[in-house]
Amino acid sequence: MLSSCLKPLDSCFGQNGDGLLWDMDLKRHASGDYSIAVVQANSSLEDQSQVFTSPNVTYVGVYDGHGGPEASRFINDHLFHHLHKMAIEQGGVSVDVIKKAFDATEQEFVKLVKNSWTAHPQIASVGSCCLVGAIAGDTLYVANLGDSRAVLGRRVSGGKRSPVVAERLSTDHNVAVEEVRKEVEALHPDDAHVVVYTRGVWRIKGIIQVSRSIGDVYLKKPEFHRDPLFQQFGSPVPLKRAVMTAEPSVKIRKLMPQDLFLIFASDGLWEQLSDDAAVDIVFKNPRAGIAKRLVRAALQEAAKKREMRYDDIKKIEKGIRRHFHDDITVIVIYLDHHQGIPHGRSKDHKSADCISAPLDIFSLNMDEAENPLHPVP
Repeated sequence: MLSSCLKPLDSCFGQNGDGLLWDMDLKRHASGDYSIAVVQANSSLEDQSQVFTSPNVTYVGVYDGHGGPEASRFINDHLFHHLHKMAIEQGGVSVDVIKKAFDATEQEFVKLVKNSWTAHPQIASVGSCCLVGAIAGDTLYVANLGDSRAVLGRRVSGGKRSPVVAERLSTDHNVAVEEVRKEVEALHPDDAHVVVYTRGVWRIKGIIQVSRSIGDVYLKKPEFHRDPLFQQFGSPVPLKRAVMTAEPSVKIRKLMPQDLFLIFASDGLWEQLSDDAAVDIVFKNPRAGIAKRLVRAALQEAAKKREMRYDDIKKIEKGIRRHFHDDITVIVIYLDHHQGIPHGRSKDHKSADCISAPLDIFSLNMDEAENPLHPVP
């Protein structure tokens, strides 16, 4: 049974003057190294993330919440448990196992909403994108709901610009993408307002951009789409049937010797950096602190758009900072098993380990400043 994910104690707390940044420079998994970094922009951190490692499988999860942190935190507590348990019961990871784990997590959250609805009606409008990777031997599974993204850095021979190219491994379920918009419209031919252009972007029911998620029960269960929620969010008509789904897209890929690393990140990163730019940064820089380097690059781009300096962005407090950039989560997974792991490192990774990023970076850093458990680097 999967034990609870723990917050790492060898991580950095607000280095370089940014009290809203958390990162873990480098940690080992069965076939390489991985690095995590998170920066908080919202009043409550809505991004959650975790990595589970064992000798046989590595799981990666990035959960980008919206409407509040409840759904992403719920996924953080439940999805890996279902995934690991079902994989053991069915003899390994598979597309069926992944889809059943997503469905079990969704159904449990819907049950939570039903039990909490009367006292806390806002819980029905909370949801989360969900991006999961599973590496089992030389097979990679990538499953996602929403617009967090997984990108592979792959070596190529004779590349004109770079010896490494970016290969996107996930589907952005966002109605800003014409193909996704047409998919939603085709599923609801009797609803002329299922996707509308409002406030400068396309939105489902004039409310939300992503078409798949965990949660957002008020857009999946008509009985929850009523006053005061649909008035608050501006839906043009009451909901008659579900306009969102929790059915993940799943991609299977055999890992090859030229596959060097994976980047799993919430859309906060991809709003600022292209796939190619992110892969180029990882390829050209040292491993230690690479996830933090990507977060910094994204923040620099956000600052540049506002004709500001990076140091100015770092001084902006949570909540207000959301006007400049989103919460950003980055996990970089290096793939060494095809190149031969030096010093027999795969043998060093004998036990299961689960690491979660903090639930809230601001609160974590305040606690650390007031009652440090270990020296801050």
